[in-house]
Amino acid sequence: MLYNNVYIDRFGYEIAPNVVTSEDLENRLAPLYDKLHFKKGQLEALTGIRERRYWPAGFKMSQGAIMAGKKALSGSSISSDQIDMLIYGGVCRDLLEPATACAVAHGLGLGDHTILYDVSNACLGVLNGMVQIANAIELGQIRAGMVVSCESAQQIVDSTIDRILETRDMTIFKETVATLTGGSGAVAVILTDAAVAKTGHRLMGGESRSASRHHGLCTWGPDTGIPATREQIMRTDSVGVLNNGVALGIETYTGFTKKLNLAVEKPDKVICHQVGSTHQKTILDAIGISMEKDFTTYQFLGNIGTVSLPITAAIADDRSFLLPGDMVGFLGIGSGLNCIMLGVEW
Repeated sequence: MLYNNVYIDRFGYEIAPNVVTSEDLENRLAPLYDKLHFKKGQLEALTGIRERRYWPAGFKMSQGAIMAGKKALSGSSISSDQIDMLIYGGVCRDLLEPATACAVAHGLGLGDHTILYDVSNACLGVLNGMVQIANAIELGQIRAGMVVSCESAQQIVDSTIDRILETRDMTIFKETVATLTGGSGAVAVILTDAAVAKTGHRLMGGESRSASRHHGLCTWGPDTGIPATREQIMRTDSVGVLNNGVALGIETYTGFTKKLNLAVEKPDKVICHQVGSTHQKTILDAIGISMEKDFTTYQFLGNIGTVSLPITAAIADDRSFLLPGDMVGFLGIGSGLNCIMLGVEW
């Protein structure tokens, strides 16, 4: 994919208010730690995550997406009635039906002409939404669009801890420890065509690859039936996800650099999906990018799924890590396995 006419106009984000530390979770896991003779501090040592955040009880995903969308619009060069397409890209949604995008559009006061729908693709939902809006802009179908997402981790983390304590089994702990990294937050990204953009960052294009043979390595379910056939469980083969994800990342990055005809010293900066310290070091080493080019938030936000990469880019911009003229790589990967890498002229 290559674009000549697409700009990222503005980010907006909302950080969930309730801080939960890795120590807090380990205190709840004390019976398991005692049985397996674990020392406190293992969770942070394994992941690099000190804390994550949760929404208040009863908080709806559309609420967070609306809050992030309003922030994006408040700093944007366009108004709400100029948004021609709104995509909600979160794994977590308010309901099976209708699309959560509908509630978000109503909360933002978008016009009746706005195309509304949800996209679901594990941790890549926002990047997929950005690509779909960019495609529509490049084709001249729309002038501006917004991607939003809100994720909530507390319910799945709580149910996971209950399951761990019920079984007190090392195998169960190993396949669910990745779940304990989950955090909550919301993000919005506005994209426009060149004629509308007064400021912003040019979306150059990117590359997408998949390895669907590994679709069973990380699952969250069991299903979307009403009622669900059993309690929600998330299982992750962390080693399998890391090894096969890195292989897919190398393949995608090779195609990404060729597609954008990047010089060997590019990109200047990267924003990766925020999994944890081991994943960060392994993927950057594999594709030959120094840690100094990367900006991270997993230490205090955890893994917020679809929100992680764009909220990290927004915070990196706020903190002047991303500078005008930088060529920035957005390096995203999600269960499935799927990988998207996008290039942005900052």
